[in-house]
Amino acid sequence: MTEYLQVSTAFTTRQDAAYLARSATHSRLAAAAQVIGPVLSMNWHDGALVETEEWQLVLRTRIERFDELTAYLVDRHPEPNPEIVGVPIVPGTRSYLNYLDRRTSPASL
Repeated sequence: MTEYLQVSTAFTTRQDAAYLARSATHSRLAAAAQVIGPVLSMNWHDGALVETEEWQLVLRTRIERFDELTAYLVDRHPEPNPEIVGVPIVPGTRSYLNYLDRRTSPASL
């Protein structure tokens, strides 16, 4: 199993995505975050295919921080059941992975 993840979720507003990018990074749950968008999303909702414009939030963290990061995002996300997924970072440069370790370590607070 990998030690590092790229975690993503989406928001209907840039402001919500930016707020959580800033706060999750500030609290060291993620080492870095990007807000990408707007992006065009298609999904099923109440039996219909819905097309929406969203802002994607992408965060990078260590796998042991995933549950805490997920709880943090769910608690602050405006949607009641947000999509939050983690994708393993395999491989990554050793210098960047060391950066992830330093920036997501509770000792660095």
